[in-house]
Amino acid sequence: MTYDHDDAAHGRRAILKNGLVLAGALAIPSAVSATQRLTARDLKPVKQPPVPAARVPAQAVATSPRVVRPDLFRRAMAAMQQHGSRITHRDRIAVVDFAASSSQPRFHFIDLVSGQSSSLLVAHGSGSDPAHTGYLQRFSNAFGSNASSEGAFLTDSYYTGKHGRSQRLVGMDPTNNNAMGRAIVVHSAWYANKDVLKGRGVLGRSQGCFAVGERDLDQVFARLGPGRMIFAAKA
Repeated sequence: MTYDHDDAAHGRRAILKNGLVLAGALAIPSAVSATQRLTARDLKPVKQPPVPAARVPAQAVATSPRVVRPDLFRRAMAAMQQHGSRITHRDRIAVVDFAASSSQPRFHFIDLVSGQSSSLLVAHGSGSDPAHTGYLQRFSNAFGSNASSEGAFLTDSYYTGKHGRSQRLVGMDPTNNNAMGRAIVVHSAWYANKDVLKGRGVLGRSQGCFAVGERDLDQVFARLGPGRMIFAAKA
């Protein structure tokens, strides 16, 4: 995708303006969530993956970024500032709140220009929750740990592997810089489907990857695209 200097400058001003507005809004916990519907423009991938074009179900709705804890959102924005030179596209980010149970939608996708957001279920690694409680107990960056890692991830290229359609991630912090070597990616899995909650009450566990429901993968790919940031943390 190409764009001229004026478009880039306008985009930066819009993101800065809305970032300030969002930061202020997050300080008001009692504010009512927005319910404006997502549009195709909101979800258009920066680079089309080598799969059929992503489609967003009609019932998918946007909510306010106030669904993200204010302190976690501030940490995510600080990470974007820190790693800004490596992040090609700063119009949208994803924030994973690992303080929440896997039974809760905790994979938050935020449009920093419009202020809209939406949330999906996502699994954590078995090494982060050995007793399968549904809550992440610890992070690890170690090979063979099967644990989720904390920090800022840069979304990379799409590929088809043992988990089907997947997206590579680059760890940008000392706490997750083994992500590429550990094959920590975004992929879909049956154990991350909403239906699983009816049985055990929590999702299954991955080997450290961000595993989402099989019906949610196209939405995730459309929201992320290569060159954007995922920020994962608990505290």
